[in-house]
Amino acid sequence: MITPLCGRLGGPANFDRTAMTSSPSSTLQVANFTLSNGLDVVVIPDHRAPVVTHMIWYRNGAADDPQGKSGIAHFLEHLMFKGTERHPKGEFSEFVSEVGGMENAFTGNDFTAYFQQIAKQHLKACMAFEADRMTGLILTDDIVAPERDVVLEERRMHCDTDPGAQLGEAVQAALFTHHPYGIPVIGWGHEIEGLNREDALAYYRRFYTPENAILVVAGDIEPDEARALAEETYGRIKPRGAKPERVRPMEPPTVANRLVTVADDKVEQPGWQRHYLAPSARTAPEGDAEALELLAHLFGGGQTSFLYRTLVMEERVAVSAWAYYHGAAVDQSRFIVNMTPAPGVKLEMLDKAFDHALARFVQEGVEAGDLERAKTRMVADAIYARDSQSDLARWYGSSLAIGQTLRDVEEWPARIERVSAEDVTQAARRWLDHKPAVTGHLMPLIEEAA
Repeated sequence: MITPLCGRLGGPANFDRTAMTSSPSSTLQVANFTLSNGLDVVVIPDHRAPVVTHMIWYRNGAADDPQGKSGIAHFLEHLMFKGTERHPKGEFSEFVSEVGGMENAFTGNDFTAYFQQIAKQHLKACMAFEADRMTGLILTDDIVAPERDVVLEERRMHCDTDPGAQLGEAVQAALFTHHPYGIPVIGWGHEIEGLNREDALAYYRRFYTPENAILVVAGDIEPDEARALAEETYGRIKPRGAKPERVRPMEPPTVANRLVTVADDKVEQPGWQRHYLAPSARTAPEGDAEALELLAHLFGGGQTSFLYRTLVMEERVAVSAWAYYHGAAVDQSRFIVNMTPAPGVKLEMLDKAFDHALARFVQEGVEAGDLERAKTRMVADAIYARDSQSDLARWYGSSLAIGQTLRDVEEWPARIERVSAEDVTQAARRWLDHKPAVTGHLMPLIEEAA
């Protein structure tokens, strides 16, 4: 399954980039409706090929794990492939494979999703399979125990033996001291060991309901046809009542800067990162999320960005530098800067070099031409993304799953266009400049004694 596992940033498993809050196009004829049992449905017609992407999103993720049972959302994602009374283990996956389709699933902090990409004529069958496992999951201790061992091994391979992932986990835990975003999606190893059948079923019954789900269908289908199929399959599920509430402690204010260091003999290339608390697209004051997106692009969005020009090309203290705003979140989120030092440059030197670069960026401001080019590039990238049917489904599904609306998605280009150069500078001043942050140092073990 595709899963953002530990604290590592980027990579194919972390698809939930800032673009997920971006509109792929304001001209798409997207339809949405709600079934009588509370299931929200989004249909994105795309008739270029007789293929459809079928996704079911649940408004729960790792940040909704009960206290002391971290990893249960991700663990249940694994268990959802273990079969129902009507369809034994493997039958759904075998069907998708036999008809030439593909499937997967992923767990994030704020949602869990399952998807298939198949020829149009098999859509009804996939809907029926998925609707069945929304209510009919069968779990026994003989199923749960071995799969728990699989998850533990997954954690050992991708987290416990990877110094970069270890640093990522430690930085996130230091940034979110109270909010569950500080806990890795896969969970802490000692808590995974205690997860059992009753934990999985309790979580399943709480969150896997039609009222808590979003069905997204993108591809060669019209809204009326999708509605009829959804009614015939998902519509048969009885409603449970009100949607389950997300109950999460909020992060308290802090004035402390924190340094997290991981030294390991497996590290060949030192690394530097800094994380700031920042509002998400859902929690930000009007205009701030868009300003932060443009800030990430202008400040650290590639080889033409301010950070790259300043620290890589001019001062030559780094060989790479990028910034990323994680806007797709239910609660307060983060702004991240990552750099790789040039040979011979100590990480402490990067601390100072970054502080000076940030102060210079805030003082000099943003050139009007640079801002307009950034806007054009960001909006164009979103429009070009229409070519990916699965990306369309993910953008809309993830946006709704974190509490945004279709209007939020569709109006994104217009909101980006309204951002001024002063808005970007103000975002840097408000959320980054002289603000408490967590800095992470990754270094070879031999440097510890230097």
